[in-house]
Amino acid sequence: MKPFIFTRIQYTSGDWDTDQRMPSNILNSLVEYTTIPIDEKEKVVLLSSNEVFKSPFCYLSGHKLVEFSSQERDHFRKYIENGGFVFVDDCNHDIDGLFAKSFEQEMARTFGANALQKIPNTHPIYNCFFQFEGPPTTTFELNGWGDDLVHDYLKAIIINGRIGVLYSNKDYGCEWDYDFRNKRWLAEDNTKFGVNIINYALTI
Repeated sequence: MKPFIFTRIQYTSGDWDTDQRMPSNILNSLVEYTTIPIDEKEKVVLLSSNEVFKSPFCYLSGHKLVEFSSQERDHFRKYIENGGFVFVDDCNHDIDGLFAKSFEQEMARTFGANALQKIPNTHPIYNCFFQFEGPPTTTFELNGWGDDLVHDYLKAIIINGRIGVLYSNKDYGCEWDYDFRNKRWLAEDNTKFGVNIINYALTI
C-alpha cells in the first residue's frame, strides 16, 4: 500500500492556504489510530495541473471567492468522476458567506444545479471507523459569531454511489489547526472525524 499523502488543492481565486498545522495533526491521528502508512509531509498541487489526478484524497478550503478557471473546473470534474475524493471545508462556517455561496455556485456549474445535497446522518462516513451520530459540532459554530448556527448535516456530491465531494460549513480545518502534541489537553480527540473522512476516501 502506498503511503497516504495529505494533498491540498491550490486554486487561483480566493485563499487556499489555510489552517497550516491541521494536516500534520490529522496525519498524527492516522498513525495513532490506524495502520494506514503515511507520508509525513503535506503536498500542495495546482488544480490546473495533472498532479491532482495522482491523489485519492484532496483537501480544499478558504474564506473568500471560489471561482475556477475553465481548466481548473475541467480537472475538478474529471478528478471526481474518475473516483477522486475532495473534502471541502468552509473556513467561514457561514452558509451565507462568500466562500459558501461561490463554492456552491461552482459545484452547480460543474456538476449540475442539484448535485450538492445533504447527506443523512446515518451515512457510512459517520461509522466507517469511529462511530458518530452525524457531523461533530465545532467550537467555531458555538462562539457567537458568523451565522451563529450549528450545521447538523454535511453536503456531498455522490458519484457512482460514493461521495466524490464532501462539503462542510463547520470549519473543521480551524478546529483541527493545532499542534498534535496538544491533544493531551482534550477530553476527546476532535480529529477522529478526520480519520473517518480519510478512511472513507481510501476504502469505500
